[in-house]
Amino acid sequence: MSLHAHTPDPGRFTDHLWEQTTALRASIDDLEFLHRLGDGTLPLEVFRTYLEQDSLYLAGYSKALAILASKSPDPQTAAFWADSSSTAATVEVALHGDLLGGGQLPPRQGEPEPSTACLAYVSYLIATAATESYAVGAAAALPCFWIYADVGRGLAASAAEVLAADPKHPYAQWVTTYDAPEFQESAARARELVDAAAASAGAPEQAAMSAAFTIATRYELMFWDTALNPYAWPAA
Repeated sequence: MSLHAHTPDPGRFTDHLWEQTTALRASIDDLEFLHRLGDGTLPLEVFRTYLEQDSLYLAGYSKALAILASKSPDPQTAAFWADSSSTAATVEVALHGDLLGGGQLPPRQGEPEPSTACLAYVSYLIATAATESYAVGAAAALPCFWIYADVGRGLAASAAEVLAADPKHPYAQWVTTYDAPEFQESAARARELVDAAAASAGAPEQAAMSAAFTIATRYELMFWDTALNPYAWPAA
């Protein structure tokens, strides 16, 4: 499925980021996990594992966004990152909780442990937000907004067919939320803020922003893939 349909603007820094990750995003498009999520054939236990990991991820991601808010160059920028942090920590986690506790998915014994990809991704985002410049931290946070919105737009078309056949299908209910106008608008706003940060950055900082965006995009790929193809922790 082709998910990346926007027309690049040569004047936008974020379009350069998009172009430099073309191969990674093509690999994301080809993931069996996403194809089976979109057509509703993903095993229920895999979907539950994914939701559990995504809830753990969002709890950490909200911390990275809160750090970005504290380092933002102006109140309007700070408000966006702070609002996004609050949404990740409350609204999206609540949605995950409804799906996990709704009785449609297999029960799990005990508390979930972060996967290798989840812990690595969250740790990278928090460390980057805390120890690098605001601009680099914002570039690292952008793939979660932008790639999710882009993938979600494509998946929503598949999910619509699944919902038509089964209005209560848990995958389709969840997938359609990522094509919601509010989520797409947040992704667009995050891009604008990264473009603004790049406009005030010198060449070395822009290079660091590009590297951070690429690393986070790699983690996006790994996070989705390991839900279906887990890389187990060594035994305790």
